Amino acid sequence: MRKLLFLLITVVAFSSCRVLTPEQMLRTPPGYDYATFEDAEPVEEYRIAANDVIFFRLYTNKGEKLIDPIDPYSDRQREQQHNYLIEFDGMVKLPVIGRTYVEGMTVRQLEKYLEEKYSKYYNNPFVRVKVTNNRVIVFPGGRGGTAKVVPLENTNTTLFEALAMSGGIADGKAHKVKLIRGDLDNPQVFRIDLSTIDGVREADLVLQANDIIYVQPRARVPQRILENITPYLSILTSALLIYSLFN
Repeated sequence: MRKLLFLLITVVAFSSCRVLTPEQMLRTPPGYDYATFEDAEPVEEYRIAANDVIFFRLYTNKGEKLIDPIDPYSDRQREQQHNYLIEFDGMVKLPVIGRTYVEGMTVRQLEKYLEEKYSKYYNNPFVRVKVTNNRVIVFPGGRGGTAKVVPLENTNTTLFEALAMSGGIADGKAHKVKLIRGDLDNPQVFRIDLSTIDGVREADLVLQANDIIYVQPRARVPQRILENITPYLSILTSALLIYSLFN
């Protein structure tokens, strides 16, 4: 009995990591060549993409009337009325000028482009544009669906701020934080150690839209071993009980 139990625990303990940590995502093989921030590509301005939502406002006379005191709508209603979706083909439908292609432009380029387009209809147009659905995805390492999508309300949001907005590192390994950036077909993967004060330098980096932050969860090996062997122990106990009754 003891030998059988010992054998069962040994098999489970040395089984694949996928058995003991099935919730772990974004695994990297041993010796993986992580990207370094020294070799990282310089941060560029965000470029408008399909399915983005932009906040668009148009004023005349170089923005002379930024606030209309007789506007009957509240600020929230007014903001919702000026959100526009970039369609799948990179086009956006705007008042007066209709559909126009904007994909690939930076916010600054788009504002200048729209001011030129609206100059045919208005005197000295002044355009404000803001991408409202920029976000990052944060997996803070906890169990039970703790992942969050954090909107980038500011263009200088840091890794620390994103972790704080998602509730901090819930139950993960602070020394194993991965930042995944760029095209998911060939992403850059950075590894950050937040367990020491030296990691503050790397955690102060400015995030880009669509970054993925993944904190590796704790393995909890003893608990997982018990979870895996408990069903087998139940079967074994039942079998021994039946055997003892018939013996």
